[in-house]
Amino acid sequence: MNKENMNLVERITAPTPKWFRVLRTIGLALATVGGTIIATPVAIPAAIVTVAQYLVLGGGIISAVSQTAVQVEETTTE
Repeated sequence: MNKENMNLVERITAPTPKWFRVLRTIGLALATVGGTIIATPVAIPAAIVTVAQYLVLGGGIISAVSQTAVQVEETTTE
């Protein structure tokens, strides 16, 4: 697979390295925690809501970038 000529769909569906799968899971967890805090029906301080919004943003970015990482097979040239 030639990683220089991949379009976005090919890149997202290509195999992801283990480290980036771990990062993607962490990003999804951060976004979930932030979304849960934002959606709470009780009144919470504005600072906590602001931190939760940054958690959602950061988690989403980490997940998106990690999903586009591509595992490249090593080829030996002899």
